[in-house]
Amino acid sequence: MVEFGDDLRITYVMGGLAREFDDPAGMIVPWLDAADRSGMPVDPRLWAEAPLSSSYPACMAVKAAAEQGVEAEARYLRALREGIFCFRRKLDTVEALVEAARGVGLDAARFRSSLESNAIVEAFGADLEETRSAGMTLPAFDAAPPPPPPAAAALSPLDAVVRFGRTASIEVSTVCGLALPVVEAELWRLATEFRVRPVRVLTGVLWEPA
Repeated sequence: MVEFGDDLRITYVMGGLAREFDDPAGMIVPWLDAADRSGMPVDPRLWAEAPLSSSYPACMAVKAAAEQGVEAEARYLRALREGIFCFRRKLDTVEALVEAARGVGLDAARFRSSLESNAIVEAFGADLEETRSAGMTLPAFDAAPPPPPPAAAALSPLDAVVRFGRTASIEVSTVCGLALPVVEAELWRLATEFRVRPVRVLTGVLWEPA
């Protein structure tokens, strides 16, 4: 987004991890493996404490959020990812998903109506077909590509956190074009000045404006 601006358009496709989780504890290691590959923080204790019954409700909820625009969809998807992957929130019921929509500024009544519509079921079905035909392996967290040389940096770490909100170190590294150790050192320095705040997740840290 930083590099391409308005020339980049993102289409979110919901992969539907599982219609029903028969072995929730079996998700712990795949989540840790995905976190290791991507560098994104994760807390898989969700699967031992209050496991999701299915990932399909959350996937359909993202399609419902898209009815309110691509920016609303992006905010909502981020909220679900953080809630489930980082903060062990059981986001698999209508009420929990509506509350999450309200929390990111969506029209909750409109969202609920969309979520309960046949159109959303069909839209999610199309996404499932697309991901199955592509042979995608799930779970897959946002894996950041290697950063470009420092000279290409468009943002400082502080700028990135202020612009994007709660952000992982690897994400800051990617958008700033800086090596991860440099970014982490700078973020902790900013934390000592109370300009950013670390939010601890089991395997890492998210950063938010102080």
